[in-house]
Amino acid sequence: MICPVLRYRFLFEQLVRRELRQRYKGSVLGVVWYLVNPLVLMGAYGLMFGVLLKTAGTDIDDYLLFLFIGLIVWVFFSQSLLSAATSLLDQASIVGKVRFPRETVPASVVTAQLATFGALLALVIPVAVAVRGTLDPALLLLLPLIACLFAFVVGAALVVAILHAYFRDVQPILAAALLPWFFLTPIFFRVDQLPGLADNRWAEPLLKWVNPIAPFIEGVRSVLYDGRVPDGAVLLYVVVAAAIALGAGWALFRRMERELAVVL
Repeated sequence: MICPVLRYRFLFEQLVRRELRQRYKGSVLGVVWYLVNPLVLMGAYGLMFGVLLKTAGTDIDDYLLFLFIGLIVWVFFSQSLLSAATSLLDQASIVGKVRFPRETVPASVVTAQLATFGALLALVIPVAVAVRGTLDPALLLLLPLIACLFAFVVGAALVVAILHAYFRDVQPILAAALLPWFFLTPIFFRVDQLPGLADNRWAEPLLKWVNPIAPFIEGVRSVLYDGRVPDGAVLLYVVVAAAIALGAGWALFRRMERELAVVL
C-alpha cells in the first residue's frame, strides 16, 4: 500500500488538505474545536467516574490526565473510522472518473485525523511530563506506538470504507457499535483494578485482549502516564495487530474495488 501512496503523494497530500479544509471551513476556531471535544468529555467523565461514582477501578492518581490520554486515542480511532466509512462516497466524483489508487481516499481521511491527534499529543505530553515526571527513556517508544496505531486504524478504515461503498448500512452499524465499545474500553479504568474480576475471570481477557484498541491505549498510557515501557505482550500485540489490520484491510480493499465505479 505504501508504494501507491508514494507514487501519488501529491494527490494524497491534496486529499489530506481538502479533508482538513472541509472539516474547519467557516469555523473561527478551526482545529481548536478538535481539542474541545475530548476536553469536554474529560470533564464530564472525570466528574462522573472520578468523583460522583468513584470506585476501586477509578481510584487513580491524576485521574483526569489518565482519562484524557485514553480519550484522545479513542477519539482518533473512532472518528477516523466514522469519517473513512463514507469517504469513498464523499469523493465519488473523482473515484469514478480519475485513475488512481482508491485506497488513498480513506488513508487520507485517517491522516487528517492523525494531524489533529498530533495536536492533542503536543498538548498532553508536556502536561504528563510535568505532572507525572515521565521524562524517561520509555517516552521514546511513543512514536513507534503511534505509528502502529496509525497502521492499525488505516487497515480498519480500508475495511469500513470499501464495505460501506457496497453496503450502505455499515456506517450506521459502526456508529451504533462504537457506543457500547467505548464503555467496554479501558479508558476510565484500569482493568486489573476492577472489582469483581476474581468472580468473572472472562472479563479481563475480554477487556484487555479481545478489544483490539485496548492494548494501544494501554501502550500509549504506559509511556505517557506511567513513564515505563509497556509489557512485552502489549508491544507484541500492537505490532501484530497493526500488521494484520493493514494487510487484511488492503487485501480486502483491492479485491472489492474493481466495481467501485459502478456501485458509487
